[in-house]
Amino acid sequence: MRRVFSIVVAALFGAVALAHQAKPAAAPDPILVLETVKGTIEIRLFRSEAPKSVDHILELMKRSFYRGQRFHRVTASLIQVGDPASRSMARQAYWGTGGSGTPINAFEWSKKRTHVRGAVGLAHSGNPLAADSQIYIMKTASPSLDGKHAVVGQVTSGMAAVDKIAVTDEIKNATIK
Repeated sequence: MRRVFSIVVAALFGAVALAHQAKPAAAPDPILVLETVKGTIEIRLFRSEAPKSVDHILELMKRSFYRGQRFHRVTASLIQVGDPASRSMARQAYWGTGGSGTPINAFEWSKKRTHVRGAVGLAHSGNPLAADSQIYIMKTASPSLDGKHAVVGQVTSGMAAVDKIAVTDEIKNATIK
């Protein structure tokens, strides 16, 4: 009887010890680095909140999709990039109408992430499921976009460059840290 009791106690302590072991740390969020003609912009992508969107952007990055593109939309509140037609000045009339051709088919909106200054979101033309490669960076807060566009990241450095970007400014290089 004493032996059975010892085995049971040892098993219980073993189970408790396993339960209290440190859980492996989650992988850090990827950092998107855009080297523009106006400076470098670093963006932390929120993989845990927008996994399909972030994975789509990372896949595009592996193919150097954003390299050589120009910012095709610049307003007082945001800058936007992600149309491959923007690599050609001759196609400027079409800038903003294209993408990678592979929509994400997911709307990963989180109440936790809002359109504050530096927020990075996915552009679409009315249907959030059709969001693809066009991303925008907020220069000012815009709560009216919350719930309509997914926020997938946040600028961690380089807002001075964001503020200087003009239409036709180019992304010289785009990498992941």
